[in-house]
Amino acid sequence: MLRIIGSAFQACYTAPMASAPQGPQRRRAARHLQLGSDTATAARRRGPSGGRKKPITVEAIIDTAFDIVANEGYDALTMRRVATALETGPASLYAHVVNKDDLDELLLGRLYAQIELPEPDPAAWRRQIASVYTQMREQYSRYPGISRAALAVVPTNLETMRVSEGLFAIVLAGGIDPQTAAWAIDALTLYVNAYCLENSLRASQAARDGEGWVVGRDELLRRFAELPDTFPQTKRYAAELTSGAGHDRFDFTINLILDGLRPGKGATGG
Repeated sequence: MLRIIGSAFQACYTAPMASAPQGPQRRRAARHLQLGSDTATAARRRGPSGGRKKPITVEAIIDTAFDIVANEGYDALTMRRVATALETGPASLYAHVVNKDDLDELLLGRLYAQIELPEPDPAAWRRQIASVYTQMREQYSRYPGISRAALAVVPTNLETMRVSEGLFAIVLAGGIDPQTAAWAIDALTLYVNAYCLENSLRASQAARDGEGWVVGRDELLRRFAELPDTFPQTKRYAAELTSGAGHDRFDFTINLILDGLRPGKGATGG
């Protein structure tokens, strides 16, 4: 996450300011610089039914996009689909949202706004980091596939960066050097995004193909037991390979990464 913040500032704060004063990219830059600066500006509806329809605002676009993701999955989310749900054309959305990437960032910003950050505590920094990432996982889980957006979006939304800043401050409070802290946060965030994406893909496949495609633990153990002897470790430790319930593996991986962080130990082990 932190590895691209520098380029993100340059791309979203410098270039947009040089564009047309009333263009959508200028509005996007203003929105990132000041939360809510453009979210309440409504576009006037045209046509005989314009006065009876809900005004188009950034907030209305975000709400509609979330409804689509919640009911149809992230793959269904397009600018055209949002426009259809709002009973307008895609061109009307571009007065508020630059493109699909901008919409993704707005969605993530809304989710990240729900994440509570503790005051960094050197005595409890590991627990604090685990808590923040658990909150992140829960937010992603509300909307199937939404974590895919986080894998590609440059984090410039102020709420997204607020969480990045908070995570960085917590790890630094634990006595970890800045370079190691930056890379650790990037690795942890990437893992959470991938974990949530995998879960959403499994749920999507189950919904599409039925629960019958899911292989239970008992079936896996049976299949492992029937493997040829060229797989001795898989056969011997089949129980360990298939263990865990709920978010056990999530908690394990977060703690595994945190276990590798030691005060005074650099990112390259120096």
